Amino acid sequence: MTSQSAADRARWTAAWELLLPAAAAPARSRGRSLRSALREAVRSGRLTAGTRLPSSRELAADLGVSRGLVTETYEQLTAEGYLRSDRGSGTWVGDAARAAVPAVRDLAPRDGHARVDFLPGVPDLSLFPRSAWAAAHRQVLAELPHHMLGYPDPRGLPRLRTVLADLLARRRGVVADPERVIVCSGVAQAMTLLALVLRARGHTAIGVEDPGSPEHATLLAAAGITPVGILVDDEGADPGALRDRGVRAVVTTPAHQFPSGIAYSARRRAELLDWARSVGGLVVEDDYDGDFRYDRAPVGALQGLDPEHVAYTGSVSKSLAPGLRLGWLLVPEDLAGEVVERKRVMDLGNPALDQELLARFVERGGYDRQLRRCQRAYRERRDALVTALDEGFPGVRVTGIAAGLHVIARLPDRWGPQDVFLARASAAGVAVRPLSDYEASRHPGTTADRRVAEGDGVCLVLGYAHLPPARISDGVRLLARSVQELDHARLQSTRR
Repeated sequence: MTSQSAADRARWTAAWELLLPAAAAPARSRGRSLRSALREAVRSGRLTAGTRLPSSRELAADLGVSRGLVTETYEQLTAEGYLRSDRGSGTWVGDAARAAVPAVRDLAPRDGHARVDFLPGVPDLSLFPRSAWAAAHRQVLAELPHHMLGYPDPRGLPRLRTVLADLLARRRGVVADPERVIVCSGVAQAMTLLALVLRARGHTAIGVEDPGSPEHATLLAAAGITPVGILVDDEGADPGALRDRGVRAVVTTPAHQFPSGIAYSARRRAELLDWARSVGGLVVEDDYDGDFRYDRAPVGALQGLDPEHVAYTGSVSKSLAPGLRLGWLLVPEDLAGEVVERKRVMDLGNPALDQELLARFVERGGYDRQLRRCQRAYRERRDALVTALDEGFPGVRVTGIAAGLHVIARLPDRWGPQDVFLARASAAGVAVRPLSDYEASRHPGTTADRRVAEGDGVCLVLGYAHLPPARISDGVRLLARSVQELDHARLQSTRR
């Protein structure tokens, strides 16, 4: 390497170890390996911009490869911009080459730094049936015909749509025609598809429950439709408010309203459908945790009463794992064609292998077994939370039905004001969310009626499914201890 300066030789020596394995690669892949290794030396900063490289003859001799292989490597990386070369003057690392690869960020939502986080709506991912899922995966890979790896029907594989139709009819009382079942990337995509179709039909606004899911409002607003808050009372969303606001579609969670925890009454369900028929409207039913009822059989889906005015959606996010991104949408006949076309344009359909895997898992009873397993675990955890709340906060009221993955806890007024309570909880390392966080007025882009203040009481939305019973008890004890001083100070003040 006599043609290099001392500094260049030092930099080249630092990158040398990356090229040696490439030079020893099999002859067929040696050129590709050498290009990849030299490219990585530049990207990682081992070879900095302006470093002069050995001549092709020198490098070939040092590595024990042909000069033609090195020449081809230099030419390829020069074309890509990693190197630059002047005829008769040598080859250098290009000035445009980056000194280092930037760190790859992970934007997935993660747990914060709280000691205990009562985040609602989160399943226990440790319950995912890894062994059964892996066995089904191996079988699908071994048996799936080659043609099934092509672009799928945008609605989903016929086998999975048939299996889902049977599952939903059996477990949720849905009227399910496989021709109108659309496999989606979770409820989020189902909502987006419906919102885009409704917007194309001239809808400018859509009702959302108040309080309700912030995700619903965010997805609808992103699709160009204004979410309009519709107050939820003890029976469900008010159809009179829907008429007053002039909307012709509404998103609901009737089996287990999120976050209030109520189940829509039979009267309110009937009134909601009467409203939809009278305005030629649509009720979107998000059955996000309809399988998880602990005191009785779950109430059947609203869609079963009027499948032509209800679009029904759900997913495996609570029963298996949200990372699978597998869900379903059942649409009225007059919407089916437009929704399917939107789905086709959006992503050409969900991965065929994942669909076939879920179909097999359901067919062979794995999904029902998983639901039973989760139901047992979540019921135990709900009981643990209720018991811990009774002990830590005498007079607490846990409202809503015994279902789902969260409870509403209404604490006596002496534990307020709410902002002070939340600050003390945070300082103790316990993360909790007040019910007021889910009011429609808090959701960006949402119009909502003004609410009347409910006094100084504390009302919390507490998730429990992802926490073992012992952790739940510890978390409530920490929470109670964090506000005991506040209650004691108030009591002393009253005595004075």
